[in-house]
Amino acid sequence: MSRFANKIVVVTGGTSGIGLAAAKQFIKEGAKVVVTGRSSQSASNAQKELGANAVAILADVTKSADLDGLFRQVREKYGRIDVLYANAGIAKLGSVAETTEEIFDDVLDANFRGAYFTVQKALPLLNDGGAIVFTTSWFDEAGIAGTSAVSASKAALRNLTRTLAAELISRNIRVNAVSPGVIETPLFGKLGIPDADAEELGKALLQQIPAKRFGKPEEVATAVAFLASDDASYITGAELAVDGGRTQL
Repeated sequence: MSRFANKIVVVTGGTSGIGLAAAKQFIKEGAKVVVTGRSSQSASNAQKELGANAVAILADVTKSADLDGLFRQVREKYGRIDVLYANAGIAKLGSVAETTEEIFDDVLDANFRGAYFTVQKALPLLNDGGAIVFTTSWFDEAGIAGTSAVSASKAALRNLTRTLAAELISRNIRVNAVSPGVIETPLFGKLGIPDADAEELGKALLQQIPAKRFGKPEEVATAVAFLASDDASYITGAELAVDGGRTQL
């Protein structure tokens, strides 16, 4: 399969988890891929794992200078972008009473502001007829105690998917979102809560999933590739749930 032959794909947060799986999927289907990560070690590891058809760049989407540097390098190397997968994000849990201003700012900066300005700075390079995909979350469909900041950030991305799709439709640029459920990624261990609490949370969430299992990064990656491909040519402004039926059944 070569749906992305001769295509240039940028994946933010592409050095681990869902982003790394998506990068692998795009490469498998013929693309040249640029991935970003926030640590030099993760970028180095991803470069080795992805191989010659990828470029791993150290960049933090919350920093404007990093985004400028990222797209300057993309322009110099490839001259264009065909697909932008704005995936970078974090998750820190806590009740409204427990959430500090610092945690709130960290989550909204990474998940919403970072994605917003990633797209803004990428637009001059994005080909007409291209595609943008965001990573939202099943949290934007449900009221889950202790997720207020991350849920708000993902709900904002869901709305941005719609408004940006309306703004870019004249350029035939489709904008969609993939909404993962509970996925087996390193992010699940970085929720800002004790390990014992994370384990109990995992057990509780498993009982709520009709499929009775957690998802795999590769299952989200194939959904991302579908939304970014011509197979989804008549789909824009949509959010595709990849959550084992959690928000649908």
